[in-house]
Amino acid sequence: MGNELIPEQVIEPKIFMIRGHKVMLDRDLAELYGVRTMVLNQAVKRNISRFPQDFMFQLSNEELENLISQIVISSWGGTRKLPYAFTEQGVAMLSSVLNSERAVQVNIAIMRAFVKLRQILSMNKELAHKLAELERKIEKHDVDIQAIFEAIRRLMAPPLAKPKPQIGFK
Repeated sequence: MGNELIPEQVIEPKIFMIRGHKVMLDRDLAELYGVRTMVLNQAVKRNISRFPQDFMFQLSNEELENLISQIVISSWGGTRKLPYAFTEQGVAMLSSVLNSERAVQVNIAIMRAFVKLRQILSMNKELAHKLAELERKIEKHDVDIQAIFEAIRRLMAPPLAKPKPQIGFK
């Protein structure tokens, strides 16, 4: 864990894929920053020009329901408002509107978690490509191996009995 304020194992499960973006929710970010969700959202609203739609968006009812079922919780804690989702860029911008040393340190930990997830996804893509390549090679070898086995079977088969010459008496 080193001198990190928050370990990656705490942050990574709070990163979700929504609308094709890896995002973190306002309530999870507020918890990490040590502030109430309302305080975080007020700071964002006071600086809304720093949060374009590709940095932050509000979840729809359907997205919230899907998320609740994904993380297997029975309720969302009685929230009255749909949560806000922050992309990696939105999370980075939060440290500039939450002026505290904790916000800076939390952001560093979160950025490292996003980078690690990107590296894992990249490695998985590379691994999947190599696996597909290997499968193609094996398929070709399977045909070659089958041909070898057929040749071995033919060599092992007893020779066909030659018809004995018949000596005939007429």
